[in-house]
Amino acid sequence: MTSFGHDVYDDVIVGGGHNGLVAAAYLARAGRSVLVLERLGNTGGAAISTRPFAGVDARLSRYSYLVSLLPAKIVRDLGLDFAVRKRTVSSYTPVERDGRPGGLLVGGGESRTRESFARLTGSEREYESWRAFYGRTGRLAEKVFPTLTEPLPTRAELRSRIDDEAAWRMLFEEPLGRAVEEHFTDDLVRGVVLTDALIGTFADAHDASLVQNRCFLYHVIGGGTGDWDVPVGGMGALTDALAAAARAAGAEIATGHEVLRIETDGRAPAEVTFRTATGEGRVVGRTVLVNASPRALGELLGEAAAPQAAPEGAQLKVNMLLQRLPRLRDTSVDPREAFGGTFHIAEGYAELARAYAEAATGELPSVPPSEIYCHSLTDPSILGPELVAQGYQTLTLFGLHTPARLFERDNRGAREVLLTGTLAQLDAHLAEPITDCLAFDADGRPCIEAKTPLDLERELRLPGGHIFHRDLSWPYAQDQGAAGRWGVGTPYANVLLCGAGAVRGGGVSGVPGHNAAMAVLGH
Repeated sequence: MTSFGHDVYDDVIVGGGHNGLVAAAYLARAGRSVLVLERLGNTGGAAISTRPFAGVDARLSRYSYLVSLLPAKIVRDLGLDFAVRKRTVSSYTPVERDGRPGGLLVGGGESRTRESFARLTGSEREYESWRAFYGRTGRLAEKVFPTLTEPLPTRAELRSRIDDEAAWRMLFEEPLGRAVEEHFTDDLVRGVVLTDALIGTFADAHDASLVQNRCFLYHVIGGGTGDWDVPVGGMGALTDALAAAARAAGAEIATGHEVLRIETDGRAPAEVTFRTATGEGRVVGRTVLVNASPRALGELLGEAAAPQAAPEGAQLKVNMLLQRLPRLRDTSVDPREAFGGTFHIAEGYAELARAYAEAATGELPSVPPSEIYCHSLTDPSILGPELVAQGYQTLTLFGLHTPARLFERDNRGAREVLLTGTLAQLDAHLAEPITDCLAFDADGRPCIEAKTPLDLERELRLPGGHIFHRDLSWPYAQDQGAAGRWGVGTPYANVLLCGAGAVRGGGVSGVPGHNAAMAVLGH
């Protein structure tokens, strides 16, 4: 059985994902005794880099893959050896109109973007609307993003800080579809805008719950700019740096330790029961921080989960390694630019609405929407030198509107049908099939893997495969009594939630880990 350095720890952290590691590093640097218990044989959770293809020297960000919400403050505070790179192109969206292939390129300089809008829409009106719309969200981002690592503001305080009633109404009070339709007329442009409201979120543009608005908000405030950046060395570079920082500060990290129960009355130190390959053990923590979903937290505490609270993921994640980038039907754009940003596929406004409607009735989308980007164009360090010299590239695909319910009857079969349909939509804009460009592993198999929500639930314990652990929250206090000053509280004073399901959680941010540590330290 495992022998630890303390009989009683100041802080026991359940789960060694990036948020748990952030909390561990902050708390250990404050001089506290810290133990991290991780179920898997490695730290990092969904923010890892692995070599998924046998015998191939390609270290891919297997699950999460871009960084926007990680505050520079956390990187500075913890002295992390970690960097991100900007993408020169924001997005490219191919389309065929009047029988001719074309597309919308956003990036590469203002003049190129303006020209691309004019070529697609026939005038500059849509581009001017684009500039006004994202100018407004950009100003909002500058004011909202810094609040993520501060005590929770009230709704009124955040509204006053934003100081833009039109922006507040657009994002916090009315379904996002209304603003999209008021600002833009072109179906393709509307779809490109809406996609940021649908990443990992199954919703219609006019959903009355505004879950799409919350998703959109977190996608446009990152870093105060809304930029989505490439982690140098892959996502695992971040979690490796966090683990190193936590250990250097004195935290103990035990992998292969699955936590089974947390027993506490909220006042006395909590007893944490875990399982390893050799049996069960127990450890005591004055405070327990849980880097898992709210649903998992309830199970660890022995609480019955509310049936209606079951989260549901809604995405297809595909990793590919190519011998070369495919040629495009639209010859006006270099594939290196098109795939260097976000490459939108079947994400017109009407296409997204149709895919949602089909999935809501229990059918796989007939025209599956998705988006792709190529990490290795911005950061080739994830590939071995020989692969770089031969021109190999990675592709990461994220499919939308594929809720977990669609895979419950036959996960494997539905996965294959969906993957085939998704690649067919990509092929419609290529001058050659994507399968002709795939690399092969040491066993002669094509280098492509796909993960459904049920796969993510099985591999990472994401509830229902939900990448945010549950629907994203507004970044303000709604129930101060339950969430506490930092948005990480639970009904037990000595048990805190430091995972993506905390208020202001979701994405690769480290924000819940930071905020849980601040709550423990009394800031």
